[in-house]
Amino acid sequence: MAVLKLIRGGAIGQILPLSGDRIVLGRHPTCQIVLDNVAVSRHHAQILESHGTYFLEDLRSRNGTQLNTESIRGRVELKDGDQIKLCDYVFQFLVSSTATTDLPRLAGGKIPLRSRTRETIDNISDPSVLADDHASSHVEGSSIISSLEPESVQTIRLHVRPEVKLRAILEIGQVLARVLQVDAVLPLILDGLFKIFPQAEWGFVFLKDPVTGRGSVRTSKSRRADEEDRFPFSQTIVDQAMNSGKAILSADALRDARFATSDSLQGLQIRSVMCSPMQDVSGQALGVIQICTRDLNQQFTSDDLELLASVSSQCARALEHATLHEQLLAQREMERELEFATQVQLGFLPSEAPQLPGYEFDDYYEPAHRVSGDYFDYIRLPNGNLAVTVGDVAGKGVPAALLMARLHASARYHLLSATSAAEALSSLNSEIATSGLGFRFITLVMAVINPKTNEVHIANAGHLPPLLRSRRGVIGPIGLKDSGMPLGVLLQQNYRETVLPLEPDDTLLFFTDGLTEAMNDAEQIYGQGRLLELLKTAPVPVEDLVPFVVDDVEHFVSERSQRDDLCIVAVRRME
Repeated sequence: MAVLKLIRGGAIGQILPLSGDRIVLGRHPTCQIVLDNVAVSRHHAQILESHGTYFLEDLRSRNGTQLNTESIRGRVELKDGDQIKLCDYVFQFLVSSTATTDLPRLAGGKIPLRSRTRETIDNISDPSVLADDHASSHVEGSSIISSLEPESVQTIRLHVRPEVKLRAILEIGQVLARVLQVDAVLPLILDGLFKIFPQAEWGFVFLKDPVTGRGSVRTSKSRRADEEDRFPFSQTIVDQAMNSGKAILSADALRDARFATSDSLQGLQIRSVMCSPMQDVSGQALGVIQICTRDLNQQFTSDDLELLASVSSQCARALEHATLHEQLLAQREMERELEFATQVQLGFLPSEAPQLPGYEFDDYYEPAHRVSGDYFDYIRLPNGNLAVTVGDVAGKGVPAALLMARLHASARYHLLSATSAAEALSSLNSEIATSGLGFRFITLVMAVINPKTNEVHIANAGHLPPLLRSRRGVIGPIGLKDSGMPLGVLLQQNYRETVLPLEPDDTLLFFTDGLTEAMNDAEQIYGQGRLLELLKTAPVPVEDLVPFVVDDVEHFVSERSQRDDLCIVAVRRME
């Protein structure tokens, strides 16, 4: 397995194994390798593994990533011994390592190896054992002769029928220790109980859905093959056990007036019944275990009830563990899907700035979550012009990212087939409005640059207007009056263009609302006014201008988590 060895910054000599197909390095706590330095971007760079070959990719970080002192754009293959530099940190990439020491946990959280999916449920322990006594009760009008709280017998008490309880420990304990899937645990529980209680003829496990609150029989067992699909289910008994939180024993259910209306009990001539609730550590009912017999000569006893209550407590813990395990597996699968979605979305974005004589470009892209609804693109047109598009799909996460992917493809098609930015935007709007996607707030600005005339044609569908910083120092929004409605709001929408001649050193700044609506701990937003003031003193080259803006935004919000996606594109006509 390949590793990274830290050779500068932090704890020099630390070895970081590259386990997994994708390792993200950055400042955000969701990264696999977290670099606690304000110069590092939230998601700075990533290392990808494919069939034993490793690749390094910069994730559009503001300060860049260097490989062997050379800045990289896009994805490059890693070789044994390569040096990777991320701001103040320098790592050496090694295909194999002979390091035998455990990874240190460094004070202050510097360069910890983070894993979002490798969790454990081994440290979940039973709560403290409650009082050891249990209450016996005789319910008037019924043959319930005993009841007790399962938590009160959470540990096996060997002074009551010790040979049976030891047998229960061996049988049930082995079953519960082997399996971590709920549906696999339940039948094994009944198998173990049937061995412990040879008089048991039927049994079932009833579980409550934690979301809907409704319950159902998840598994059942009968000693007779012809009765596999029939089992004595009494809602009265189940409800009483779950609502009271106590295991109940009916010596003769047929003579119990409260169960007289139960067709299942009457039809199958059920006599002795035990039903014990399963509760989580907070005391909430998870379900019940019930076993019963038709033979009055082999009635269940109070000792049997105590044993079943003990077993049900163990089963409840096992069910909690199994549920946690399944949740972790589902979370791990979701993480894998999100990682794939992130890779797909990054593939939509330009891997490098375009080369257009007389112009320079720079950009910055940072999703608030793993995937984003923000979008930008550079599109070369057949006539030699270059289109710059910046958009924002309302919302965050996967739904917004899916619409962003469609917007990426559709915008390219309409720009390549239309004769102007306004025409392309109008036809794109018609497509979105008739797509059946429902109301989605999608804003988009298109700017087509003609390098021969040095004019830019801007059409805007409700997006934040780009800012122009002229060589004379005038700064302000462009095309505000010509802006139309967001895409998809109106079926027929004719957009207008703003034509702007670009002078040498004129700079256009496109951005999404993640910039102007960034908020600090005092609930103050960054705002366009602050951005206009900042541009007065910002550097001229766009490769310096964009990081300058990003740094100011991050300084403004401090350590507050990013609420919205952020996208910035800068275009400058050079001398």
